[in-house]
Amino acid sequence: MSLETINTISPTTNTTVVTRTGVSPEQLQQIPETAQAAFRSLVSSTTLQQRQEIVARALTLLEKKKDVLARELTEQMGRPIAYTGAEVATALKRAYYLNRVSASVLGEEGIVKGDEENGFKRFIKRQPVGVVLIIFAWNYPYLILVNSLIPALLAGNAVILKPSPQTPTVVEHVAAAFVEAGLPENVIQYFHCGSLTLIETVVRSPLVNHICFTGSVAGGLAVQKAAADRIVSVGLELGGKDPAYVRSDVDAAWAAEEIVDGAIFNSGQSCCAIERVYVHKDIYDTFIAEVKKVLSKYRVGDPSNPKTQIGPVISKRAKEAVLAQIQDAIRNGATDETPANETFDAMPADGNFVKPTLLTGVNHTMSVMTEETFGPVIPVMKVGSDEEAIKLMNDSEFGLTASVWTKDVPATEQIIDKVEAGTVFINRADYPSPDLAWTGWKNSGRGVTLSKFGFEQFVKLKSYHVKDYPK
Repeated sequence: MSLETINTISPTTNTTVVTRTGVSPEQLQQIPETAQAAFRSLVSSTTLQQRQEIVARALTLLEKKKDVLARELTEQMGRPIAYTGAEVATALKRAYYLNRVSASVLGEEGIVKGDEENGFKRFIKRQPVGVVLIIFAWNYPYLILVNSLIPALLAGNAVILKPSPQTPTVVEHVAAAFVEAGLPENVIQYFHCGSLTLIETVVRSPLVNHICFTGSVAGGLAVQKAAADRIVSVGLELGGKDPAYVRSDVDAAWAAEEIVDGAIFNSGQSCCAIERVYVHKDIYDTFIAEVKKVLSKYRVGDPSNPKTQIGPVISKRAKEAVLAQIQDAIRNGATDETPANETFDAMPADGNFVKPTLLTGVNHTMSVMTEETFGPVIPVMKVGSDEEAIKLMNDSEFGLTASVWTKDVPATEQIIDKVEAGTVFINRADYPSPDLAWTGWKNSGRGVTLSKFGFEQFVKLKSYHVKDYPK
């Protein structure tokens, strides 16, 4: 049986930029066995403090390579070079935070004591689950990876990493840094694979004790289905259709700048990008005018150019899907109000470029307001009240994040209490804060990463009930 050849296609040029060789079924069977042996070795040979020191050294090594990592991200997934370095820096900052707070969860501070009773000791400790399989996406690969990798390692688990074929070198750099930092052999393993069937064989392995998946709803459902015939926990970070509501009291120019950035940064390819905007009728016309001003200044083009703000979407298929949503909306009564912009008319012909598109006259009969777009589209709908905005924000199968933009923060805190989403923002968007739980409601996922709660999926509880020997 010949091994799979996996090609990474540049979204900028649609040519192959990286090639990797896949794995055989026999190799995939061996990986969890090796991981279990590495797990037992890790637990017996390291303390939490030692693992914290290894993590810190690995992060320092990655920081020294941040320029190389940034260039590879631009080449492989098309984000402008002006921004890829920021992902690496933010991932490192997030990882340092998780390392810093780990003792409060996994150390002596994290032991939960039972009620006091003479002659008895009762307490609960957290133990590592064993072997963790992490399957992660391409759109923010370093950020997504540290969400699971760092707490999994700190808890004492071995990990198996499966990167997206779009960004294959991420795991290679990360694994090498941890080996150099002193992580015991085979505690981190990875494999390249484009075959869903082969991935499912690892998911089904009884030697895999926990699964983390970040990607599409369809992908998450496939992983969940593959794991359904055995008792194993599955953490899912999936898609979104995140709403923003602009109240009538806000400064329209400021809100337009912020919301455009939250909607089209990374070409809109973020699970928590703003994908639908509701604007109070009293400020609607002014807001649309300000959005046009903002868009007229954006630069779309070659992501290797430091002046470029918007690069391509990830593939030809993704471009077709985004354009199909735009066309569906226009056929059903929406208006394309995208302003004139010379870079929108001169996008590189070979890449998967989509101009940032402003749609007005949209409603919930259109796919652009109900289905995930994952592209640089800003659909804006007029509303008459806070109550109407809340109802529309909640009218979705997704519930990842939501934002409200206002001067009246105290009143708006009551509004966001009613919004069905795992993270709610006031006057901010598209920012997973490391000290807050990152969790999706509805079809946006299951489980938690980040914050102190982000360690819980990588541990199991063990209760200790100790009675003094009778005298």
